[in-house]
Amino acid sequence: MNDLFTKSLVSHGGFAALALRLPIGLIFAAHGGQKLFAWFGGYGLEGTGQWMASIGLNPGFLMALLAGGAEFFGGVLLMLGLLTRPAAIANALTMAVALFWVHWGKGFFLTDHGIEYALALLAATVALAIMGGGKWSGDQLLLDTWEENRHE
Repeated sequence: MNDLFTKSLVSHGGFAALALRLPIGLIFAAHGGQKLFAWFGGYGLEGTGQWMASIGLNPGFLMALLAGGAEFFGGVLLMLGLLTRPAAIANALTMAVALFWVHWGKGFFLTDHGIEYALALLAATVALAIMGGGKWSGDQLLLDTWEENRHE
């Protein structure tokens, strides 16, 4: 188990991971805040749940809670670089659903609600799931602390 834990935290992403984590995490946290808390002009759980149910994602309230939770809490974790891979995977799955369920068939460009934006976020989260949090991350701090305590 210890080996799996440390492997999930190890990353050689350096500054590249930080440069990707911060804006992507902020975007996800903001969108999750819209879904969960009606921040930034969002509709909150009730409104988002009704919309999700209207497009066939049922039960709508639960789907809004899952998507909003993955986006908000996953976004915060991405910004901190803490549990980067699980947070990135949760958001990649959320974007895959958005891409195929909501945006597919509406063309490519964002102006027509096409796949462009969801595809970019999906690519970024897949990259973070592969590379991890990088040298300047909560994951690295956790790993360093873990390694120090293992050798004492």
